[in-house]
Amino acid sequence: MEYQAAAFTFVKKGIYDFARKVPNDLRDHDTSGRISFSLRTRKAVLARARAARASRQLDEHWRVLRMQDMDLPGKHMLRIGPQTPAAVPIGVSQPQAADEPALTLSEAVALYLRLKGNNRPATFHRAAERSCGYVIDACGDKDITAYTRADANAFRDSLIARELSGSSITRVFGTVRSVINFAAAEVGITLTNPFAGVYYDRKAGVEDREPLGPEDVRRVQEKCRVADDEARWLVALVSDTGMRLAEAAGLHLDDIKLEGPIPHVVVREHPWRRLKTSSSARVVPLVGMSLWAARRVVAARADDRFAFPRYNKGDTTNANSASAALNKWMKPYVPDRCTMHSFRHSMRDRLRAVECPSDIVDQIGGWQTEGVGHGYGKGYPLEVLAKWLAATV
Repeated sequence: MEYQAAAFTFVKKGIYDFARKVPNDLRDHDTSGRISFSLRTRKAVLARARAARASRQLDEHWRVLRMQDMDLPGKHMLRIGPQTPAAVPIGVSQPQAADEPALTLSEAVALYLRLKGNNRPATFHRAAERSCGYVIDACGDKDITAYTRADANAFRDSLIARELSGSSITRVFGTVRSVINFAAAEVGITLTNPFAGVYYDRKAGVEDREPLGPEDVRRVQEKCRVADDEARWLVALVSDTGMRLAEAAGLHLDDIKLEGPIPHVVVREHPWRRLKTSSSARVVPLVGMSLWAARRVVAARADDRFAFPRYNKGDTTNANSASAALNKWMKPYVPDRCTMHSFRHSMRDRLRAVECPSDIVDQIGGWQTEGVGHGYGKGYPLEVLAKWLAATV
């Protein structure tokens, strides 16, 4: 008995098969009008991952045939994984086997993104594809149970050869570990992840961000008041709130609350700008130059939903563009290695200087406070936060 199990798959005698019709305009390139072969698995989760991979391969192959001027792209982006002993050649019927391998790394990525990638930003997908693509480039697209510590060390050496900084290598290894651990758990495999605990210099190529001193902050704020334009309002808003640049650049006008006894800004997630962590959602009082900037923004943006439309012209807030432009503008007025993010470091120092309790500092900056007890209640009221922030101005 045959029946449809998932996109481009059906089950025959308990084994999943792949089948897809060849487009009419490409019939001359194929001996038949239908691509069909065994996926060599009885498990639905593996069949879906392998069918999705095969379908992407076919789409890319057909695109290449239509262009007639290029080979299949490199495997490093995982759009069309390379052929390996564990993969089935497209268009060749294979004997059905109930004893299949676990998952290749490219299949693990497809599974990971299908189950965890919903409603996640494009950067989440790119990070998984790029990081695991680096592994495939260095070690091949193996069964996830076949990778060894030697492979992990070779992978580390390849990242160092790419001149990635220690922090970037840490992020890449973290993503690879997450993909392998998730896929292994999903299909019921027990393994020791060889990409865990690999040694490398985590500080290599990493420069510490310097905080801005009080005089530097005041100098930049004065330049903002003189320029009095949208970009400088953004700088001023960040300078006395300690918000991340992306948080401030992605504000909706409704997030700025100037009415009432304590003006404040509401930092919350929007479709165009996600927050870094769950603790990043918070309310921050407006004092000093941040209050000046917020009033200027509201007065100028009565007919716009964004507080800073310059950086919200597409589907997502362009915080990178804001960072590049504002860091360049600030450079003559601040010490070396100081950037827009330095305001965030400075805010923590400014709150320390007035002996603000650390859990209040964490609430103002949206940092995670350690300890079970800190998860209870709603946190400090706005009046308390405003009192401590006002003391820093």
